Amino acid sequence: NSSSMGGVTQGTASSERMLGDMVRAELPESGPRPVVCTKFAALPWRVGRGAVVDAMKASLDRLGMDSVDAYMIHWPGVWQNDAYAEGLGDVVEMGLVKCVGVSNHNVKQMRNAHDILARRGIKLSFNQMQYSLSYNNAETNGMLEAIKELDMVLMAYSPLQSGLLTGKYSSTNLPSGPRGKLYAPVLQKIDPLLDNMRAIGIAHGDKSLTQVALNYLICQGNVLPIPGAKSAQQAQEFAGALGWSLTEEEIASLRRDVAQMRKSVSDSSLSTKIVSDVLFNAQV
Repeated sequence: NSSSMGGVTQGTASSERMLGDMVRAELPESGPRPVVCTKFAALPWRVGRGAVVDAMKASLDRLGMDSVDAYMIHWPGVWQNDAYAEGLGDVVEMGLVKCVGVSNHNVKQMRNAHDILARRGIKLSFNQMQYSLSYNNAETNGMLEAIKELDMVLMAYSPLQSGLLTGKYSSTNLPSGPRGKLYAPVLQKIDPLLDNMRAIGIAHGDKSLTQVALNYLICQGNVLPIPGAKSAQQAQEFAGALGWSLTEEEIASLRRDVAQMRKSVSDSSLSTKIVSDVLFNAQV
């Protein structure tokens, strides 16, 4: 999962070049192949549908590939969004990508892109956006409902909310740097949620907090969480979220705990309400 923004980083190093090099070095002669996805940066000076095609070709050049599996608009542009959606259709018809999507689009923006592509018989396959057990606005703002109605996938980034849902941090073990101050009010209220997640994990064969958090998303249907693995051990832990399911009662209990945590943080003081809004209520 890369980005065309990598093409404007310092020197020749870019996320797309590094990803392409890694895929070629590690690609097995047979067996499963990695799914490669990259993005179009909707910068204001990129005008017209041709800008999407040009950016796609430049990305393929950096990746060293003839085509990729998925391509998306990284965020809604300040203008030109209809043209960008037409550009997605163009790269599909040119055989440069297998499926297309959007990222960080709200329901109205997503539906608009979907309708533009549908008129050409092309499917808008996914919307990549922040979604987790604790950052669950997609469940209440109509996004998840629309995703299911349109037979799309919500590709959930930050599914562990930067470690908040893994048990890695606590009120006495804060993240380093600015995140520590930001997370402190939340970590003072999160223990009931984490305790429930631990109990649920034990009930399902000693699953970790990480696995419970990821399985919660999978259980919503039409959701693909994309946690970032920094090691083979992490990747193996993520895979442990597959092959089992939370019960409806467990899902309901987790939602109650999240609602109570968010209310407790928001009600504590004006400063913690601001923290709550930043971490949990930013709307897409």
